[in-house]
Amino acid sequence: MRIAEIEVTRKPRTDAELNRRHLIAVARAAFADEGLDLPMREIARRAGLGIATVHRHFPARTDLVTAALAELVAECRGEMQASLDEPDPWRALSGAVHSFAEHRLHDRGLNQALFGSHPAAAAFAVDRREQASAMEQLVDRARESGAVRPDITAADVRVCLSAIASFRLAHSATHLHRLVELLLIGLAADDRTSPETSARRQAIP
Repeated sequence: MRIAEIEVTRKPRTDAELNRRHLIAVARAAFADEGLDLPMREIARRAGLGIATVHRHFPARTDLVTAALAELVAECRGEMQASLDEPDPWRALSGAVHSFAEHRLHDRGLNQALFGSHPAAAAFAVDRREQASAMEQLVDRARESGAVRPDITAADVRVCLSAIASFRLAHSATHLHRLVELLLIGLAADDRTSPETSARRQAIP
């Protein structure tokens, strides 16, 4: 094959991959903010591409949702690994809880798909189990180090995450951050909280 032919072949492939990555980025932002019911034509319009191009890369809506979820799951996996690598058990656990809350704010529609009954969620069942197992490790480390109350279990932290997941986003982000702070106050041992958190703990009956 001539060099010119190689270059011509490579360019369409490169353009196709760029279009695919662009579509996933646009879809992730749209699904996260507005939910999964957004029409594919609207995704195409926002991406500046034709609907035929969208369907060439993602024949069905579920294919595009799965691709967007894959990026979210990869991001969550990296954040959890960072928490596992964090030497301070309290920072590791509280950081993981804060990361969960941030995804609740910024990846709303995708979170509902990932933890709900959407068909695309089935592909990530193993990832969800691994994340749950990693969270249990963080809780065990925090309890063994005295960073949290001695009676705290992974089930207690799951209750906290459920409270975050069910938070009504009609309220402001400030309210969600306040909820996270109060939940962490309930988990933390007295000597592991910041001065601000300690003051808030004392103010709660």
